[in-house]
Amino acid sequence: MTPTPHNNARPNDIAETALMPGDPLRAKFIAENFLTNVVKYNDVRGMFGYTGQYEGKKVSVQGSGMGMPSMGIYSYELFNFYGVDNIIRIGTTGGMAPSLSVRDVVLAAGACTDSNYAAHYKLPGSFAPIASHSLLEKALSAARKIGVNAVIGNVLSSDVFYHNDPDALALWVKMGVLSVEMECAALYMNAAAAGKRALGILTVSDLMFTDVTTTAAERETTFVEMATIALETALEI
Repeated sequence: MTPTPHNNARPNDIAETALMPGDPLRAKFIAENFLTNVVKYNDVRGMFGYTGQYEGKKVSVQGSGMGMPSMGIYSYELFNFYGVDNIIRIGTTGGMAPSLSVRDVVLAAGACTDSNYAAHYKLPGSFAPIASHSLLEKALSAARKIGVNAVIGNVLSSDVFYHNDPDALALWVKMGVLSVEMECAALYMNAAAAGKRALGILTVSDLMFTDVTTTAAERETTFVEMATIALETALEI
């Protein structure tokens, strides 16, 4: 079913490996600054998608939007309608672990969640969304190659940005969860259901229990380490 209601790409417009930032303007920035021979294949609802070459490898970069429902739509279509085998989420995350600092890179090995997203799979229990081990290994190697000391661990994929319970995040920290974001769990579940591979490479944009943060412009254009790690990972697939 292509084009879809959310993507006007045609068959073969999208590479087997796609990077997915939440912000479509970050997708545009990556396409313009990291890729060559770039073609924009999607602009439906302003959710830009591009395909180009990175060191001779065909790679796509596609915005996912914010939250698990939006990630659920775009990653499902890429996995199931466009033949994408690998999706690497590159996004921001709020640091919760005391050991994290702004601009640290987190490789999300697993994604806890307060979402009910898994309910539609009708599983007879709780599902533990995890990253592809092979992508995780390749990303760790790529991070070391460019001199980034990436942190590996569990993140929280939350449905809520403005939480009514001020103590909720602290409870996740007690369980060793590193940071909070809003998309990885849905991506990992969609990958599992489709028999595909997924990984979240995240940059700490702010520290949740402090006033330390970054600007929207900084998040859009300066978090280049995670993009480089993702693209170097794509070369090894």
